[in-house]
Amino acid sequence: MVAMGIQCIPVFETERLLLVPLRLLDAPSIQTKFPRWEIVKFMNANIPWPYPGDGALTFLRDFAIPAMEKGVEWHWSLRLKENSDELIGVISLHDYPDDNRGFWLCPEWQGRGLMTEACNAVTDFWFNKLNRKLLRAPKASQNLASRRISVCSGMRLVWTGERDYVCGRERGEIWEITAEEWNARI
Repeated sequence: MVAMGIQCIPVFETERLLLVPLRLLDAPSIQTKFPRWEIVKFMNANIPWPYPGDGALTFLRDFAIPAMEKGVEWHWSLRLKENSDELIGVISLHDYPDDNRGFWLCPEWQGRGLMTEACNAVTDFWFNKLNRKLLRAPKASQNLASRRISVCSGMRLVWTGERDYVCGRERGEIWEITAEEWNARI
């Protein structure tokens, strides 16, 4: 694939959300909202815990934005249309084997279908703008909310095994869907 660069990452609008490409200005919001056990416990163990005071800035400056500029990762902040100044979560796509989509949402906004809206927007982008043939999403088996999103979007479980998460070694899963399967469902 030809690298798109950060300037080519679109803003998405769903029924209730705006998905805006991440930027350094998002660091204070992420730093305030992300380091909560209920958000991080089932994330990959490479996330430092306890989360350092400059964790969000370091993530954006040293990892996310450079990867976006290279065209191998795409990261968006999630914002309610009715309050677009407030970041309530993040969703990402990654061009890596077995790890193409990840997300987090502040617990007070969970259970309302918002992440399903965001996942639908970025999954469609993955298949129909980036022209990928397969999307894989890893998760902890105990992350039932993430699992429901995969099931509802037509994904299937293709792998289980042990993985390291912030909370420790746990059973993990990889879910997948093909472009053909995705496009047949919409």
